[in-house]
Amino acid sequence: MAVREDGWAQRGGIDRLLTLSCGRTYTVDEKVRIHDWPDVLLERWSDEARRVPGWIQKPLAADFIGYAYAPAGLCLLLPVVPLQRAWRQHGRKWINLYGTRSAQNPGYVSVGVPVPRHVLMQAIVEAMVVN
Repeated sequence: MAVREDGWAQRGGIDRLLTLSCGRTYTVDEKVRIHDWPDVLLERWSDEARRVPGWIQKPLAADFIGYAYAPAGLCLLLPVVPLQRAWRQHGRKWINLYGTRSAQNPGYVSVGVPVPRHVLMQAIVEAMVVN
């Protein structure tokens, strides 16, 4: 089910509610890229000038980020809690290694960090280990 109306769910990053046949539900924040890049662009700043945190830094109500590459028909289902923990553990290093990419939007500029998919996936796995 798509979540389109403004409210706590949309503001919490929920674009879709998935219900499995067993009745279990998951919430997903959808991101779509129109090119098949070899990275995941982690949004650090939603609005750089105002220092509005992007989705990698702000609290989200969603269980997963559905990160799709439209031309390939590929979607990564990234678990939000380990993903954001990986960012806290590695974000500064990734900024230094991979730099940032800015996107001009009407009235604001967003900034993301392009992390190679294999690097991000390994960091998510490591973030799920607690010692």
